Amino acid sequence: MADVVIVGFGAAGACAAIEAADAGADVLVLDRFTGGGASAVSGGVVYAGGGTAQQRDAGVPDTAEAMYDYLRLEVGDVVSERTLRAFCEGSRDMVTWLEGNGVPFEGSLCPYKTSYPSDDYYLYYSGSEAAGGFRDAATPAPRGHRAKGRGTSGKILFGRLADAVRRRKVRVLPGTTATSLVVDGSGVVRGVEVRTLRDASFLARKRHRLYGQWSAKPGIYVPMVRKALHRGVERIERKHGREVTISARRAVVLAAGGFIANRELVREHAPAYRGGLALGTAADDGSGIRLGTSAGGRTAELDRISAWRFLVPPSAFLGGVLVDIHGKRVIDESRYGAATGERMITAHEGKGWLLVDDTLVREARRSVRGQSQWFQWLQALYLLRRGRVVGDTLDEVARKAGVDAAGLAATVEAYRSGGPDPMGKPDEFVRALDRPPYSLIDVSIKPSLGYPCPMLTLGGLVVDEDTGAVLGDTGPVRGLYAAGRTAVGICSRSYVSGLSLADCVFSGRRAGLNGAREQGHIDKNENVF
Repeated sequence: MADVVIVGFGAAGACAAIEAADAGADVLVLDRFTGGGASAVSGGVVYAGGGTAQQRDAGVPDTAEAMYDYLRLEVGDVVSERTLRAFCEGSRDMVTWLEGNGVPFEGSLCPYKTSYPSDDYYLYYSGSEAAGGFRDAATPAPRGHRAKGRGTSGKILFGRLADAVRRRKVRVLPGTTATSLVVDGSGVVRGVEVRTLRDASFLARKRHRLYGQWSAKPGIYVPMVRKALHRGVERIERKHGREVTISARRAVVLAAGGFIANRELVREHAPAYRGGLALGTAADDGSGIRLGTSAGGRTAELDRISAWRFLVPPSAFLGGVLVDIHGKRVIDESRYGAATGERMITAHEGKGWLLVDDTLVREARRSVRGQSQWFQWLQALYLLRRGRVVGDTLDEVARKAGVDAAGLAATVEAYRSGGPDPMGKPDEFVRALDRPPYSLIDVSIKPSLGYPCPMLTLGGLVVDEDTGAVLGDTGPVRGLYAAGRTAVGICSRSYVSGLSLADCVFSGRRAGLNGAREQGHIDKNENVF
């Protein structure tokens, strides 16, 4: 029994636990594995602006209004204007709050456009802020705040939040799967039915923990390995798990991630998004969303999936031209990778080739190692070697790649016209493409260990934007809240790096605080969200 029971111990669940505990609630956190979820295997980037300490250290001017103007273009009306403004205006304080809970950030500004910076930099342009169209509508600023740590630093961000949770004496119950909600006769959620390994043998719990860790990484990159390991997880749970009812005196918070690991649900809601890398853990199976709908919760944006087709690093590739099988231009190449992936999937059947000339290839080879994490470097090497065909003329390289030569020639002619770029790419990224030999690099979205396309789901349970309460057909489901990718949030229509983790913090804090206030235990006038 606890005041607030939280299902899922990733960034959203951790932030919910911290706020609920600070509000005086007795908190219990459940996780199928040992915590971290997709947050721990992420890049650890938090989207924030409005003049954070890191932006000031880098000499970068920014305002909450400029951040709002940009995000409104990205996210549309997925949340209300009031909610988006609250997110932007509270952004600077959000970073301060994270730092107060031990998460380290730094204002070292990355000087080149990238999908993720090397270990020399921790502040960067993580979206399309400087791309054509966006820079004219909103003053651009780097807002990708990467937690300071070597490699992909999601493990640093989550680890520090987990430490903050435990400092508050919050109970964490690993190896525990929520199977159903306990709902009373009046429709109020009163608790959770779980299957737990709490009383299993040490060996069973250790094997379960290791299988979970290995299926997250390296299993995330090799789906067959993940499937095999997950079958082992399920066998242990069936054999050693015990059914337990956990009562919630005030509320249950669902923060169990999205459903990218559930291929059946992906096929049902977003059938075009195939051939990608499921970015998350095996627990991102939609179970949190299923729990919410079982209590009457509504869903939205389930067809929204973010597919990342990054062209950089190396930054030299921004000067290339991305074309489809007909040789037609796909998008402004300086756009964020999720925008590129969505355009390729929805309008070009997932097919794409990047045209570069000899100048860009040489520049890419010189710069790629210094601009990359190890996995980005390996992907760039794959593209420059196995993913590339070369020809002395545009006609020859098109023929080798299977791209329409006439269409490619027309696209290049328009690109070289000397006027504004037809796709709106800013002038500093436009290159002449006039030095043969020419290369067409295959960046199509398909299963590939050498050049995967990471994907994550964005939709979930509809929640009250003031409280985080799950909404049903007639209003809030009493005693039930949702956060992170289990819920519809800031990034549920469109994603840029850092926006999901920032929304996990924003929505997790909101759900935890208001869950602790359920049934009037805390003064409702204290809502800071």
